[in-house]
Amino acid sequence: MRSNTIWTEIKQTFKRSDRMVYQLIALNVVVFLTVNIISIPYFLAGKSFNPESLRFYLGIPADFNQLLHQPWTLITYAFTHFEFTHILFNMLMLYWFGKILSEFLGNRKILPLYIMGGLFGALLFIITYQVFPVFSDAIAESRAWGASASVMAIMIAAATLVPDYTMFLLLFGSVKIKWIAVVLILLDIISIPTSNPGGHIAHLGGAFFGFVYIRQLQSGRDLGQGVNWLIDYFTHFFNKKPPVKIVHSSKKKTYSSAPQKKNVSVSKQEQLDTILDKIAQSGYDTLTKSEKDFLFNVSKEDK
Repeated sequence: MRSNTIWTEIKQTFKRSDRMVYQLIALNVVVFLTVNIISIPYFLAGKSFNPESLRFYLGIPADFNQLLHQPWTLITYAFTHFEFTHILFNMLMLYWFGKILSEFLGNRKILPLYIMGGLFGALLFIITYQVFPVFSDAIAESRAWGASASVMAIMIAAATLVPDYTMFLLLFGSVKIKWIAVVLILLDIISIPTSNPGGHIAHLGGAFFGFVYIRQLQSGRDLGQGVNWLIDYFTHFFNKKPPVKIVHSSKKKTYSSAPQKKNVSVSKQEQLDTILDKIAQSGYDTLTKSEKDFLFNVSKEDK
């Protein structure tokens, strides 16, 4: 019974449209478990398993010619982790900052930002390896994987939108997220010459896109609109309902003089959209107290 309950909860999480942060975390965990479970049969058979084969098919190559033959890696690399500490840090960051962003901008901004932040990180990673001579000997073998670029896009987007939002950090106490963002970006910059230069460059690409995304959104342009359109198109395509069969009846219709109830949920959604548009245009601090209270109450209802 308990296993059925857990499986039901997992299915409900993927079905609900307001759980994108949880869905992305779940997808990353599933891929992580899959790529690590594959090695178990090899171990039991006394054979060695080479994870480089999976890195080759799922990680994004620095060589543009290889990318032409493996275009799917533009997406798969952002969901692939091999080390536990790697996925743990990324998923914690995704949860903390993804929840902040979804609270102020809504759920539909998370997936486009994740996908496009990953794409921009991959693009900067590839271009850098093509341009700078220090990487010329390593292009053929270099690949990148992990959600770090996508997560950095979400983190910087949150820090750009509500820079004075405060988080409590162990040993440091209450810290504004803009300072967390500054520290992590500086760490990526100074770490480029020391270790994993491709990864740190990809992080910076994702961070840059997160900043640009919010600035464009505040100017009235949603860079993620195309991603949402594609998702909606395929969702509707694979979930087409059968045509409704219309049956004509000879019975007379009866009409009631009682007033119809107003659609409260529609009115609430319109008010929520108005507040989210105001945040996108001028920031969270411009909201009135009643608007902030309304936003807080709605976020509690969705949980």
